[in-house]
Amino acid sequence: MPDDFAPIDLVVVPCLSDNYAFLVHNRDTGETALVDAPEAAPIQDALRVKGWTLTDILITHHHPDHIDGLAALRDGVRVIGAARDAHRLPDLDVQVADGDVIEICGVDTHVMDVSGHTIGHIAFHMPEPELAFTADSLMALGCGRLFEGTPAQMWESLQKLRALPIDTIICSGHEYTESNARFALTLDPDNPDLISRIEGITAARAAGRPTVPSALDEETRTNPFLRADDPGLKTALGMADSSDVDVFAEIRARKDKF
Repeated sequence: MPDDFAPIDLVVVPCLSDNYAFLVHNRDTGETALVDAPEAAPIQDALRVKGWTLTDILITHHHPDHIDGLAALRDGVRVIGAARDAHRLPDLDVQVADGDVIEICGVDTHVMDVSGHTIGHIAFHMPEPELAFTADSLMALGCGRLFEGTPAQMWESLQKLRALPIDTIICSGHEYTESNARFALTLDPDNPDLISRIEGITAARAAGRPTVPSALDEETRTNPFLRADDPGLKTALGMADSSDVDVFAEIRARKDKF
């Protein structure tokens, strides 16, 4: 992160079998925010090791593997989530909507509606320090299944995320990258950026390291779900004259069967 940004630390916390939570800490103010709460124990352990006190919890969507740890963590903590999803989230102290800007850990944090995986799924973008918490919308080499939304909704959401500054770091919610990489290679086997990225992913997982977060720049070059409007990929799929949404829907459908 550039030196002129706020003094922010990011900690990735593995949870459950393949989830990630994220801790964001401001070294000057002592504020610490958590993004999603799959389970409490590993998050509490990470806070204890760092000596940090939780001040905010940001919730991206209502699925149990993103909220089940919340009750054990929320004492005295401000909980923030989507107004559109409030009816099925734990009680919220602050309800937010697309376009809202809230201050988290001393930095402006932009709320983005990224519906598709669910209706009401939100992402949190911190322009400084160039972090985006995308959970199950944009993922490392993938995107979330469309449990509630349509291909058009998810494609619109991914375009919004793709339009973020290219140096943005994407903090997504799961360790699905190896599987996503194998699938991406079936669509784009001659992509040198993808081949190089897969080598790095394989080495990271062999060493027990997370593949999340990832760089938006790398996602735009290697993630097929962000490239449904790429003429070369369309041609490779035999869909050169198809709409971007139809191409995205085809990629998602193929991944669902992969």
